[in-house]
Amino acid sequence: MSSGPNFSGEAVAQQVAKSREDYLSQLFTLLRQPSISAQNTGTVECANLLRQTMEDLGIATRVIETAGQPVVYGERMRNPNAPTLLVYGHYDVQPPDPIEAWHSPPFEPTIRDGRIYARGAGDNKGQLMAQLLGVQTYLTLYGDLPINIKFMFEGEEESGSVHLASFVEDHRDLLRCDLVYTSDGPMHESGAPVVLLGVRGMLYVELSRRCAKWDNHSGNKGNVVQNPAWRFVELLSAMRDPRGRVLIPGFYDGVLPPSDHELAHLRSLPFDPAQAAKQAGCASLNMDGETYYRKLMFEPTFNICGFHSGYGGAGSKTIIPAEATVKLDMRLVYGQDPDDIFEKLCAYVQQFDPEVTVTHLGQMRPSRTSADLPVIQDVIAAVTAAYRLQPVVMPSLGGSLPDYVWTGILGVPSVIVPYANSDEANHSPNENIGVENFFAGIRCICHVIAKLGGA
Repeated sequence: MSSGPNFSGEAVAQQVAKSREDYLSQLFTLLRQPSISAQNTGTVECANLLRQTMEDLGIATRVIETAGQPVVYGERMRNPNAPTLLVYGHYDVQPPDPIEAWHSPPFEPTIRDGRIYARGAGDNKGQLMAQLLGVQTYLTLYGDLPINIKFMFEGEEESGSVHLASFVEDHRDLLRCDLVYTSDGPMHESGAPVVLLGVRGMLYVELSRRCAKWDNHSGNKGNVVQNPAWRFVELLSAMRDPRGRVLIPGFYDGVLPPSDHELAHLRSLPFDPAQAAKQAGCASLNMDGETYYRKLMFEPTFNICGFHSGYGGAGSKTIIPAEATVKLDMRLVYGQDPDDIFEKLCAYVQQFDPEVTVTHLGQMRPSRTSADLPVIQDVIAAVTAAYRLQPVVMPSLGGSLPDYVWTGILGVPSVIVPYANSDEANHSPNENIGVENFFAGIRCICHVIAKLGGA
């Protein structure tokens, strides 16, 4: 049965309204189960609970073990010739600490002022359940889906998704699809829905330099013993010019300027300079909207995350520090390879000072999906219909997510459509999702399914 062409957004809205209490109950059951991957607390129990929930909804589901936390995989296959949508999410959550800062227990979901408060409410159990309950809504109304749908929920996203790439590599056939659809993160601060088409990658390194076996007296050994902090000041100054351009040879190889189409998207994005500055805790950012978004989406960064050397306590201590460390992160744009950048960084540092040790601490590849693809235009149209509001289409996120596993390893387009409110406080005490945001997410995935199915 092809239910796409018969789709009615009004019927979906009525069914969701009729099922509000049942849908909240199902969400609350999942929220009550701790699943803190960083502490290995409750993750296996949560994976099994999620498997049972999905099976109860008519989704063939199994738990697949990994070298870390298990993956919950489910599917409802219609026929081999129908489009296949892969929905990705994660069931693990951040630690709730500090507990005393919560206004209600983090694993006892509570509704206050139109919001559901609980750890995982926004990130990502609330958005994950919206996807599943959207399928339940569709099946209740139409008896079948117009597309094939697969679900892959991991349990390590909050710990860096360390086994995600290898899992996708090992399960290409299982995960084969036409589009990967993720709902994670917040909507735009204006309240508009967001369609996100890419992310910046990241390379994180630590530089360390030791000049003596111990700290020395700054007078008795001054001008005699080298100071590693000064070596790093000189090195860092040689890595970037005063305008912020990175001086490491080849750093910008492969970086492309935004296309005319992408620039048009940038110019259409809402931008409130006062609000942007307030969110950053700055008096002013001194830039227009196009510059702001271009710097966030299309330009790489070279950032000093931390610089430690010598004495930092109260009062004075006159020493020449023996050792210094610097932590750097580079947000990389589409066209840059973190392995390549790491090699170029190491070569540059080695030439400047062979005594500096460079330690690789982590990386993630950038990812980008074209807005011109018909399947992406279908998603934009579906989101517009669901919210009755034109979404903010963002070519890239300033931050980093493991989106490259879909576009790079699986080789398919990927789109991120967040359902949570912009002030969801994910990773913080009193994490929340608006009750209406949750239900809007259920309606949204119904529209996406219908549109991909030909409605």
